[in-house]
Amino acid sequence: MDERELQCWIGRRETRRDVFGPTPPAALAATLDQAPREWPAGTPLPPLWHWLYFLPLHRASELGPDGHAKLGGFLPPVPLPRRMWAGSRFEFLSPLRVGDAAERVSTIENVALKQGRSGPLVFVTVRHEVFVNGAAAPALREWHDIVYRAARQPGDAEPPPQPAPAEAQWSRELVPDDVLLFRYSALTFNGHRIHYDRRYVTEVEGYPGLVVHGPLIATLLLDLLGRELPQARLAAFSFRAHRPTFDGRPMHVSGRRDGDTVRLWAQDHEGGLTMDAQATLALSA
Repeated sequence: MDERELQCWIGRRETRRDVFGPTPPAALAATLDQAPREWPAGTPLPPLWHWLYFLPLHRASELGPDGHAKLGGFLPPVPLPRRMWAGSRFEFLSPLRVGDAAERVSTIENVALKQGRSGPLVFVTVRHEVFVNGAAAPALREWHDIVYRAARQPGDAEPPPQPAPAEAQWSRELVPDDVLLFRYSALTFNGHRIHYDRRYVTEVEGYPGLVVHGPLIATLLLDLLGRELPQARLAAFSFRAHRPTFDGRPMHVSGRRDGDTVRLWAQDHEGGLTMDAQATLALSA
């Protein structure tokens, strides 16, 4: 694998346009079991719900056997089969609202090859900037960290769990099921079979169950924050995935506030940390 060749993709750009219609947020609210509400034009989108838009509409013939798009296109053609969402960082600069005409400019900011315990890893960082209604300045900046890994081998084990923080100010238990994962996959047009195809994920990928989407867990963390601090406004947010979460087992999303900083985390049924996050509040709430 030639790192210098992959780094030729640094600086590559892609622009997508969309309109923030009311149906996607209404559908996600129902998926998260929120109370029904109207989504008229001008309603602010909750943080991270922009992921319901700018969806890559790959043709069926452009997909690989795992349901992901085949190598190439905007992202560099990394010759490793497993692509995972490792984490993200956000700057919330102004609200995104239902009815906005939006443009997302994506730029490949970095490509790095590293050696992990199970083989080579390639990290790709993409910067997304979202502009609304023709504004010159972005309303949102996002850095999306993608990691590519070799295929799982028989006997491969996940990294040992880190214990989740013990002192939560707020906590909510959920049991993710295949309906939740299917609906979130549909809303985000995510064809990755690890999230809905049980035979594939257990027999081909070797996981014990369906994998809960990392972005869904991050959304659940901010959903918890919104339930506990409904008047709070975010200035920044970041999260890092540590271990997969599987369906059919209880998971907890938890948080603890310290001034205008909120630490949020998710843990699995064994108490292992699966995602760690930090939110910075724009104003005291």
